[in-house]
Parts: sequence; structure tokens; C-alpha cells
Amino acid sequence: MAARTDRVTDPGIRSDLLLARRGTAYFSRKLNELSDVDLYGASRVPGWSRAHVVAHVGYHARELAGAIELARTGARPDPEVAYGLDTVDFGATLPPSALRNLHAHAAVHLDVEWRDLPPECWERVVSVPESGDEKVSRTPWLRAREVWLAALDLDNGARREDLPVQVWERPPITV
Repeated sequence: MAARTDRVTDPGIRSDLLLARRGTAYFSRKLNELSDVDLYGASRVPGWSRAHVVAHVGYHARELAGAIELARTGARPDPEVAYGLDTVDFGATLPPSALRNLHAHAAVHLDVEWRDLPPECWERVVSVPESGDEKVSRTPWLRAREVWLAALDLDNGARREDLPVQVWERPPITV
């Protein structure tokens, strides 16, 4: 069986995918450095524990994956599948293994959706978390920025200097 690779050929999107994947790996490393007890300690986000940050990152990936899946299939979005602050609050109460799995599984699902997306679907517009309507081609950058900054929010040793300059210098994206 042949290896599965990204179907997108646009160099800008490919670069953003790499940035998002590296950011996910960095976030995962910082998460794995936390003990189960430390996972419920304070984060840099006022009122949030580190568990809140992990839940937010996991649900963000789930929402992006769902939006991309809708772009691929053409199905109408399900209004019941939206993750708000109450969902993040609930996610922050999950046991450590479940919280870690939420992050890991959602990241893999998102990556598979990107990898298998036909080239003609990258310019479709979808509704994405915290951003509104965006082209699918923008989702890797949105995810990259989210995971790199969330690694700082874990407040367990990530430094601004560790992050790629694009995270700081590239302006937010809108359609």
C-alpha cells in the first residue's frame, strides 16, 4: 500500500500545514511534560487551568476537522456541533488520560482531513471557531497560530523565543 500524502500542491498552504504540524508537535511536547497533577494547575489564561487550555485546543481541532469535512462532503453544518466555553469547562474536568486523548485524537483527525482534502475544496468557505467564515486554505494558519500560542498558555516553560517568527509577524486572516 502506498503512503498517503497531502493532496494540496499550493506552496503557501503546504508551508502553513508544516507550521501547524510543528506547532501541534510542540504543544504535545509541552503537554507531555506536565504531570497529571500539574495538568490542573494555573495557566496563563485568567480563570483557566492548563486542563482548560488542553480542552480548548482539542475542541478547536475537532471543530476545524468538522468544518473541513463539511467542505469536502458538501453537507450542511449541524448547529448542535459547536463548542463553547461551557464545553471547554466540561472538558477541563476530564480525567488526565481522557484530556490527553482528546488533544491527540482531535489533532490526528484534523490532520487526516487536511491530508485527504481534494485540491478543489481548499478555496471553499467554511465557518471556523472564533474566526467566522474563512477559506479552508486559511485553516492551517489558524490552527498553527492557535497551537503555538496555546503552548505558551500552558505556562510550563514555553517561551516566546521558541515560537516561529510567523506566529508574531503574520497578521490575522479574514476572508
